[in-house]
Amino acid sequence: MNVIFAGTPASSAKILKKMHSDGINIKLVISQPDKRSKRGSKEESSDVSKEANELGLDLIKPIDLNSKELKKLILSLNIDFLVVSAYGKIIPEWLLNHPTKLALNVHFSLLPKYRGASPIQSVLVNGDNETGISFMEMNQFMDEGDIIKMLSIKIDENENKATLENKLSDLAANNITEVLYNIIENKFRLSPQENGQASYCSKIHKTDGEINFEDSSEVILRKFNAYKGWPGTYFLHHNIIIKVHEMHIDNNMNDGVPGTILEINKDGITIKTSNSAIVITYIQFPNKKIISSADAFNSYLEFFTN
Repeated sequence: MNVIFAGTPASSAKILKKMHSDGINIKLVISQPDKRSKRGSKEESSDVSKEANELGLDLIKPIDLNSKELKKLILSLNIDFLVVSAYGKIIPEWLLNHPTKLALNVHFSLLPKYRGASPIQSVLVNGDNETGISFMEMNQFMDEGDIIKMLSIKIDENENKATLENKLSDLAANNITEVLYNIIENKFRLSPQENGQASYCSKIHKTDGEINFEDSSEVILRKFNAYKGWPGTYFLHHNIIIKVHEMHIDNNMNDGVPGTILEINKDGITIKTSNSAIVITYIQFPNKKIISSADAFNSYLEFFTN
């Protein structure tokens, strides 16, 4: 079985590694170009690029998927499948049509729910209790292809983006080889998506992490879990961005205007929401280390009480 694999983040790297260990012949790996994580820092390779190099696989990181050189290279390869997982760019139609079997997308939601770039964050923000993996045949439209197989899991009460992504990537990695062989052996059925049931999710931006204290405490906590890691969650106080690293809900605080700091002590910074309050226990000021609420109480009491 000959495959071209396209992906970028750590979740995709896990799928690539499992395919390789299962003996699938990865003819080529495509990933995003190296990027700077911070201004002035060195360019850093994607997790898929790092995994491909570690496995000794041929790797390209094209800026333009329609370049003549790239097209010539890929069309010279005899492949059964193109496997795509969170690559991050639109795959051109000529590449989708190149495999002798099909182009397969591994999408981290139960399609047609959450078509788009942020299915894991969206399912957490919306408070769903179930999600999963969709293996689908790709077409020229975003996440609209026929379903080959879907697998579902329950979402735990305290799930965050990192833990859920880890579970879903394990689920995908442990099933990808079986899905590919079932296609080769014609042991599958394509099921069209119900487009009328579709929902969409867009790319996450840094500003999505700003807390709106007019929201309920439950919504704020869900967003905190969904955006843990990147973009992170923050609030503004005296026009200073304060990142939130740990928080919980206090249902005993019902009075006050949303956004008001009700209390600050060594146990936390309590801020009013639309229906109760959240208690923030670890924070970070710009270009500073993460500190506990006890440290904040000792060093920044005047800042938070004025």
